[in-house]
Amino acid sequence: MSKPIVTVFGATGAQGGGLVRALLADPERHFAVRAVTRKPESAAARALAHAGAQVVLADLDDGASVLRALEGAYGAFFVTNFWEHLSGERELAQAHTLAAAASQAGIRHAVWSTLEDTRDFFAADGARMPVLEKRFNVPHFDAKGEAHRFFAQHRVPVTYLYTSAFLENLIHFGMGPQRQADGSLAVTFPTGNARIPWVGVEDIGITAHQIFLQGEALIYDSIGVAGDHLSGEELAAQLGRELGELVSYNPVTPDAFRKFGFPGAEELGNMWQFKRDFEVAYRARRDLVRIRKLHPRIASFATWLKSNKARIPVAQAA
Repeated sequence: MSKPIVTVFGATGAQGGGLVRALLADPERHFAVRAVTRKPESAAARALAHAGAQVVLADLDDGASVLRALEGAYGAFFVTNFWEHLSGERELAQAHTLAAAASQAGIRHAVWSTLEDTRDFFAADGARMPVLEKRFNVPHFDAKGEAHRFFAQHRVPVTYLYTSAFLENLIHFGMGPQRQADGSLAVTFPTGNARIPWVGVEDIGITAHQIFLQGEALIYDSIGVAGDHLSGEELAAQLGRELGELVSYNPVTPDAFRKFGFPGAEELGNMWQFKRDFEVAYRARRDLVRIRKLHPRIASFATWLKSNKARIPVAQAA
């Protein structure tokens, strides 16, 4: 008999790519892999095909292509990329396309990579932080959380996979140690003394694989994935030990962070403020004991650093 198919969106990206690798590395190959990309001729897509995945073309803005990618599949991993277009409304529309297509295709188990709708915690009225796109506090959070209703309306059997801050952002997103005017290194976050959940992106894919293996037991459940909860001081201290140079923590205010001026600064300032202000609930969603039962080898920050410290860009001292 043929293996049940799991369709993986974002297959050449961070989260989807991790899941494709986990599925293909499974020695028992419980599932066949259908890898979705907008660029099937890219080197990354060809590598997936060479490794054993079926590579198919689909675009989240094209509902017909999404439905074709799901037809005949048992399961599907759904992820959207806000940072590609910086639009909560577009991300919401894409999520609706995914939910509707999953229902029409008869998907038996979907995993939705998601985040909290911060408006469940406080109104988007500007009292706590600036309102963005006219109705969001943190668009890339709120749109994903709001999209939960689409999966419910379309009666999609879904597991909600709540992600955490990517440790890879210390490499690719400019969040790593920066040289200060005095030549020292510092990391800058507007999170005060709050301990923030972080995760290596590869562990998101491995967790999604474990969710599919659990099957019906986790449908309609919520799983939070994190490898560590770290204060800014703790993160800086561990970075310093591995890099062999003192790294300090610069705890700016959310207002100061929002004014840094880079694309998405307001979005990220609001995001960090939400994580700081609602630390208890945010961390509780990402319980380290529970996730280690599902994925026992999930990397702590110390473990992740040992494998990735050389990839963190650090300017040489003058």
